[in-house]
Amino acid sequence: MLTLLIAIGSFVGYLVAYHTYGRWLARKIFNLDAEADVPSQQLRDDIDYVPTRKEVIFGHHFTSIAGTGPIVGPAIAVFWGWLPALLWVLFGSIFIGAVHDFGALVISLRNRGQTVGEVAGRLISPRARILFLLVLFLALTVVLAVFGLVIASIFAIYPESVLPTWASLPLAVAIGVWVYRRGGGLLLPSLVALGIIYGCVWLGAYYLPIDMQQIFGIPTTGPFPNAVVLWTFVLLAYCFIASVLPVWVLLQPRDYINSHQLVVALVLLAAGLIVAGATGKANLETSTPAVATTIPADAPPILPFLFITIACGACSGFHCLVSSGTTSKQIACETDAQYVAYGSMLLEGGLAVMVILACCAGVGMGQFDRGSFSPGQGYAYTPTIDAETGQPVAGLAAWSARYNPASATGWRDFKLRQMVGAFVDGGANFLSTIGIPIKLGVGLIAVLVACFAATTLDSATRLNRYVVQELASTLHIKPLTNKYAATGLAVVLAGALAMMPANPTLGPGSGGLILWPLFGATNQLLAGLALMVTVFYLWRRSKPILFALVPMLLMLAMPLAAMLYQMFAPGSGWLARGDYLLFSFGVAICGLQVWMVIEGLILWPRVRGVVEDGLPPLPQVATATSGPNC
Repeated sequence: MLTLLIAIGSFVGYLVAYHTYGRWLARKIFNLDAEADVPSQQLRDDIDYVPTRKEVIFGHHFTSIAGTGPIVGPAIAVFWGWLPALLWVLFGSIFIGAVHDFGALVISLRNRGQTVGEVAGRLISPRARILFLLVLFLALTVVLAVFGLVIASIFAIYPESVLPTWASLPLAVAIGVWVYRRGGGLLLPSLVALGIIYGCVWLGAYYLPIDMQQIFGIPTTGPFPNAVVLWTFVLLAYCFIASVLPVWVLLQPRDYINSHQLVVALVLLAAGLIVAGATGKANLETSTPAVATTIPADAPPILPFLFITIACGACSGFHCLVSSGTTSKQIACETDAQYVAYGSMLLEGGLAVMVILACCAGVGMGQFDRGSFSPGQGYAYTPTIDAETGQPVAGLAAWSARYNPASATGWRDFKLRQMVGAFVDGGANFLSTIGIPIKLGVGLIAVLVACFAATTLDSATRLNRYVVQELASTLHIKPLTNKYAATGLAVVLAGALAMMPANPTLGPGSGGLILWPLFGATNQLLAGLALMVTVFYLWRRSKPILFALVPMLLMLAMPLAAMLYQMFAPGSGWLARGDYLLFSFGVAICGLQVWMVIEGLILWPRVRGVVEDGLPPLPQVATATSGPNC
C-alpha cells in the first residue's frame, strides 16, 4: 500500500499547493491583473506573438518544459534510493521550481515578452544581460545535445515508438492550418488526431516498428555509424525546420495534440499504478531500498548531486527559457499565468513522482526479456528467469539488475538507455495490471518519453535561435542576426556535443550519461540566475523576497559545488580524465555565473524601492491591436 499512499498523497499535496501557495503568489506577490496588456496583443505578428487560449498554451508549455527531464533525472537518481528522490521532487517543485517558472513568466509578460536574459540587463546591469545570454546559449546547447541523444536512443531501443512520434507532425500542421487559417474549432480535430496517434501506437507495436538498424543494415557493434547517431542527425535536421516556422504551423498545434496524448498516457499510467499498488503487485518496500547503502565506488556523492540529477521534476533553469521565450509571447491574459506556469510545474512534479514509483515499484513487479518481432504479434516478451532459483526475477532482484553496482563495473558503465528503459519497463508493468499487454504498454510508454522529449527539443532550438540573435545583435555580428544562420549555429554545435563519445572504444553518440551531469549542473545554475532576476524584480518594488531568495541561494550553491566536483575530483574529474571539452564548458559556465553574482552584489544595496527604467514606447502601429483576451 505504500506505493499507492505515496501517489495519492503527492497529488493531493500538489492540489493544495496550487490553491494556497500558488494563489498567494498570484494575488499577493505578483498582483496579476486581468486588464493588463500582454505581449501577444502588444506585438502580435501571428508568427511568434500569438494570443492563445490558456488550454492550448498550457499544453504547449507543459510539454515543452517536461521533456525527458522528469523522466531521465529520477530514473538515474533512484540508485541512491527512492526516498531522497521523492522528497526533492515534492518540496522542490512546490517551493522552488514552480516559483522559478511563475516568476520568469510574469516578469517576461511585463517586459513585452523579453527573455529573462534581456530583462536582467535593466534589472541588474547591461553586462549582466550579456553574461546571462551567454549562459543561456551554453545551457541550451547542452539541452539540445542531451535530449537529441535521449530521443535517438528511444527510437533505437524501441522502434515501435517511431511511427506514432513522427505521425504527430503532419497532424499538427493540419490542425494549425485548420484553426489559424480556416477559423475551425479545436475539439473535433484534437479527438481525431488523438485517435490516429494511438492507432499508430498499435501499428508500431504489432506491425510497423521502424528499426533503423535493420533498414539500413547498420552493425549492432562498432563505433560508427550506429542508429543513435543517425537518428540524432535526423532529429536535429527536423529541429532546424521547426525552429524557423511560425509557431502556429507546427510548434503550437503539435504541442497541443501531444499534450492530449501525453495526458491520456499519464492517466493510464496513474490507473495502472493505483491498481498495482492497491493489489500489492507493486510493493515499494520490498522492491527498492528507501536509502541505498551500496552504490558504485566512483558514483558522485548524493549531496550535491541529487539536486542536479533531478532537474526538471523539481526545478529546472530551462523552464525560465520556455516561460520567457515562447509562452510569454502567447499568453492572452495575465491571470492565465498561474494556471500555465505554476500549474504546469506541479503537473511535471506529479510526472516525476510516477517515474520514481515506476523505476522502483514498477521495475520490482518483474523483469522481462524481449525476443524477435513477428508481424501481427509484435515483440515476444517473456519473464526473466533466475538461473539459480528457476523463478521469475522480481522484487529487489529485478531492481538490482538495473541499479546494483554488481551489474556494472562502475558509474561510468551505466547507460542512459538503461535508465530510460527502467521507466519504460516499469511503466509497462503498471499498465499490465489494467489489461494492457506488455508489448503494447512498452510502445505507449516509449511514445510518451519520445513525444515529451521532442516537444522540448524543437522548443529549445527556437529558444537558442532567439538567444543567438540577441547576442549577435548586441555584439554586432550581423550574419547571425538572420534566423536561419542562428538556427544553423545552434543545431551544428549541439550535434557536435552530442557526438562526444563516452570513451574511444564506444564511439560517437555514446556519451549521454556523461553529458547528463553537465546538463543538470548548467541547468540548475541557470535556475539560480533566473531566480536572482526575480529577486531583483521584487526588491526594486519593495516586495517580500525571502520565498525566492532562499531557493536562489540553494540553486546557486548546489550546482556550483557539483560542477566544481565534476571538474576537479581526483582521478574521476573531467580534468583528470582529459575530458577537455566538458572541462571547458564547466570553466565557462562557472566563470559566467560568478561574474553575474558579483554584478548583482555590487548593485544590491542601491536599488531597493528603485524601479528600473521602462521600455521605450511602442510605435502606434504595434499598439493598435485588440485588448486583453481574458
